[in-house]
Amino acid sequence: MNDATATPAALAAGSTRDQILGVARGLIETRSYLGFSFQDVANAVGIRKASLYHHFPTKEALGIAVIRQATQYFKDWDAAREREPQDALDSYFRMYRNTLKAGSGMCPAGSLAPGWDCINEELRQAVQELRHTQVLWLTGVLGALAPAGARKKGAPSVAAQASYVFSVCQGALLASRMTGRVEDFDEAIAQLRSSLPG
Repeated sequence: MNDATATPAALAAGSTRDQILGVARGLIETRSYLGFSFQDVANAVGIRKASLYHHFPTKEALGIAVIRQATQYFKDWDAAREREPQDALDSYFRMYRNTLKAGSGMCPAGSLAPGWDCINEELRQAVQELRHTQVLWLTGVLGALAPAGARKKGAPSVAAQASYVFSVCQGALLASRMTGRVEDFDEAIAQLRSSLPG
């Protein structure tokens, strides 16, 4: 469940912990980590605020669980598909556009960056792990698209290119969130594609 505005019937479908995680993720993606409270989560789930502490002792613990779940979702998303490298990269861009709701939402990890100095070290590490997981995956995909022998002399390393792709996707989400236009995401990704091998 990724939507903080989900209907009560949809929320009732999962365990209370799953409902809390889904609501928190939706709030993080649309309001940022600093833009919601435990009370907001309790209201959306339909439980008392005190009940949240049974599942998550602090807001930081909830944030860590949301980011770790997002990292696991990405790993599961990758493991569930057998794709050619170009198809994998196209799927990655679609995941950003559609699953992360370009124009109306942000990546949960990316939405924590504005409050970086206000979050604890464990939450920062969870965000860094999500980034690392995606960059490592991108390194493999981009390496398969342009094997070492096919790379131009002086071209950036595959790892540097993977970092660049991740950064552009995050920035494109941010820009499209500012304007509310998914087309702004699409335009940035079109420019990115033109700079990549394959």
